[in-house]
Amino acid sequence: MVNAVSATVISVIIVVITLSCGRGIQPHGSYSEGVKEAHRLCSAGPSMTDGQDYTVLGLLGKATDDFREDGRLVERTTYDHVTREKLDRILAVIQGSHQKALVTYSNLDLQTQEAYEMAVKGLIRPMNKSPMLVTGIRCLRFAPPEFLLEVQCMNETQKQLRSLVHEIGLELKTTAVCSHVRRTRDGCFTLDDALLRTQWNLNSIQDAMQAAAPRVAAELEKNLRLRLGTQQLQGPGWQGDNEGPSPALEGRTAGGAAVGKGQSCS
Repeated sequence: MVNAVSATVISVIIVVITLSCGRGIQPHGSYSEGVKEAHRLCSAGPSMTDGQDYTVLGLLGKATDDFREDGRLVERTTYDHVTREKLDRILAVIQGSHQKALVTYSNLDLQTQEAYEMAVKGLIRPMNKSPMLVTGIRCLRFAPPEFLLEVQCMNETQKQLRSLVHEIGLELKTTAVCSHVRRTRDGCFTLDDALLRTQWNLNSIQDAMQAAAPRVAAELEKNLRLRLGTQQLQGPGWQGDNEGPSPALEGRTAGGAAVGKGQSCS
């Protein structure tokens, strides 16, 4: 049987050579896709990875039926009143509400010193099923009608990322669609680890596996310690199959706009 490190490395190599060219439909960039035993090892149990990073390009002034730029047009709106400051305030509210939801899904008692230190270090992870959780979000570029976001998240789907852009538009009293999604980090792997198409050969893949093995082993060990530590710090009401309350993006953000549940895209 393939051991955990080897299986995860196999999974990762499939990730780093996958550079999809899709625009707006599926993200391109660094993509992690496990296979067989590797997938089981990487996905079993609570989420203990560092999540994923994306750059997401939004376009103000239009709404479509699927939140994509090329979707069926539903509405056009003005956006002259939108400023960088207003956008930054909305993003701060979203991040704050999701951080609260992350604590809820981790079921940690922050009154304990150990749990508080984990929260300060950003080591809290959801210990049961959860919707998309945004651990960080900021605007990289604001040039209306376009705005570019950096989103750090867990348990996301592509439709949820597009829905996030849509809801940001509503909070800004306008509309917005998602025109581009790029995954820039998957766990401990970034675009720097990706192989170019010209490197999709046995020798390059073997070299990448050898280079990745120590980092993968260290990441597995760290995540195992984190999982054991989190289980020891779980609150008294913890139940493994409890889905808990919905986070902000499944209810309402501070601005009051209703937000629908994101669904997995095919």
